[in-house]
Amino acid sequence: MNTKKAFFTLGLLLAFVVILPSARASEKDQATKLTFNQPVQIPGRVLPAGTYWFVLADETANRNIVRIFNSDKSTLYATIFAINTESPTPTGKTSITFAERESMQPVTILTWYYPGHSSGHQFVYSQKEEQELAQVKHHTEMVSGQNNHQTAVAGD
Repeated sequence: MNTKKAFFTLGLLLAFVVILPSARASEKDQATKLTFNQPVQIPGRVLPAGTYWFVLADETANRNIVRIFNSDKSTLYATIFAINTESPTPTGKTSITFAERESMQPVTILTWYYPGHSSGHQFVYSQKEEQELAQVKHHTEMVSGQNNHQTAVAGD
């Protein structure tokens, strides 16, 4: 009987050790599922309304490469360079800052913060775009989601 308990306990510990790294994968790549109800501007293109995955590239030398995939991660739409940006207080929710441009232009994503992190990702635009974006109104949306992969409705 004690041997059965020992094997059962050992099996549970082994299963926990095997499962633990995969549970952390979302934290490492900061995979975030975002749903926009209107088109949004990112550097180099406009994403139509829809659902996208924002994922940090698995680059050990540079943690500021953001890849944007379609809703099932089968198509890569963009690879974006970002710079670190800091927030004084991390939140438990995904945070995205938008710039509101003229009425006929889509909102522009400026920054993206993963839940619980004070260090975020500021998207890099051309110098001309950066100057224009600095002049317009900004708003930040904090959105929560389900499971380890945050699902957000943003871009109102």
